[in-house]
Amino acid sequence: MLPAQYRMTRSAEFGTTVRRGARAAQSDLVVHRHHDEGHPDGPRIGLVVAKSVGTAVVRHRVARKLRHVARAVVDNLDPCDRVVIRALPGSAAASSPVLDRQLRAGLDRAHRSPGARR
Repeated sequence: MLPAQYRMTRSAEFGTTVRRGARAAQSDLVVHRHHDEGHPDGPRIGLVVAKSVGTAVVRHRVARKLRHVARAVVDNLDPCDRVVIRALPGSAAASSPVLDRQLRAGLDRAHRSPGARR
């Protein structure tokens, strides 16, 4: 589980990360990564699981899987990193190892993206 200190909770933080961050699309996820020099209080990760993913039960299951895989990568992030993970409808059928691979690949691509603001 992703500890509360790493969870993104404010709407403004989500908006800034999505607008200013580098975007990397995977088959079941979209990863937005933003390096925010003004807030070096540890990496923050936010999840967006829309109704298009499925029923409430399915969305909560996907969110739990994503929090679990996000916990595995939080140690690899810079303290100034802000990440928003948007689940796509295919994530409902994806296993945790698949989501883990896609998250790591998305973070890597967003980090190396020419549009990445670092």
